[in-house]
Amino acid sequence: MYKVDLPLDQSIENAVERRRSAETERKARIFNTRLRVMGLDVSALDQQVQKKKHQQNMEIQRDKAFDKLREYYDEALLQQDIDEKEKQDTLRAELTQYRATHQCVEDSRDADLKCGLKGAFSSTTSEGKLGPASMTLFQGEHIGEEQMRREQMKKTDRDLRAQKEDNERKHVGEKQREMIVNKELVLQDLRGVQLHALDEECKKATRIALDNYNHALTAERAERLKEQHRREEMEKRAEMQHTLTSDMMTECADAAERELGGRRAARVLVDRWKGMSPEQLSAIHREREEQRQERERQRDAEKIQNAAWELQLLKQSRKAEEEDRRAEELRREKRIQADHYNMQLAREQQEHQEFLNKKLYTNKPSKDYFHQFNTSSR
Repeated sequence: MYKVDLPLDQSIENAVERRRSAETERKARIFNTRLRVMGLDVSALDQQVQKKKHQQNMEIQRDKAFDKLREYYDEALLQQDIDEKEKQDTLRAELTQYRATHQCVEDSRDADLKCGLKGAFSSTTSEGKLGPASMTLFQGEHIGEEQMRREQMKKTDRDLRAQKEDNERKHVGEKQREMIVNKELVLQDLRGVQLHALDEECKKATRIALDNYNHALTAERAERLKEQHRREEMEKRAEMQHTLTSDMMTECADAAERELGGRRAARVLVDRWKGMSPEQLSAIHREREEQRQERERQRDAEKIQNAAWELQLLKQSRKAEEEDRRAEELRREKRIQADHYNMQLAREQQEHQEFLNKKLYTNKPSKDYFHQFNTSSR
């Protein structure tokens, strides 16, 4: 046996690479602030549409290639049938020509009996010198010869008619089988065309539904943007109105002090106000410090979450590498087993061949064994 080189299985590596690419795309999509805030990725939708169109074009090209291949096989089968018929016709014509040329009745050994010495070999030796071995007719042999010849001719005619009828039946059966095969091929082609039409209709309906869905998404996004612009415009107007009517712009005395319950705080005149009090400043600094600490806690939580994600990804990558190593070891073991099995089969075949050549077939026939055949005419 010969050594078999098993092909390497790339499905596991391809699956791992595909998962890594999907994870990278997912991270890019999740950690992109703009896409997360906006909510709709038009470029991704356009990319999906282009990918779908490319897939549809590939399917159309594949169907066309299958149609051409089917037509090629049909033409090849038809041409093969035509060549086979021509070959059979040629063989029949050559056989008829050979029989007419080399198997004539006049060239047979008993041509002098059947054809009345027409075309038969005539001897120049006188009958007195010929012995009993040269006699062709004996007394009593010619009785009923004509009747027997007529019966033989009738039997030959019956056999020829039976052969002709048998050949005609075979020819009709072949034509019927060929017609049935052609009908089945036509039905298969029609069925393939119908299935292709149904498939195209399904694809067309799917494309229309997808286009309608994309148009609906685009309209919804446009409406949402309009609503957002309108809300922002209203908020800006409200902010402008609030700013214009606020205590800062109107220089209201209540800007420094607010009412507390039923009491009213001491009013401070604007031209005599000296700024904020230490309590207000300390409250502001305290609020700022609380905000800073809250921001630090958020950053620490984000760092912990990122570290957990990286640890999880590292575990997954290590697990994938371990699976790859195990798969590689398994393939290596399979190749080693196949090599050992092939070597064992080769040894067994060699031993069997040596047994046949050296032990079983040792008595070879000599030339005298073959020379004892075909040594006489009987």
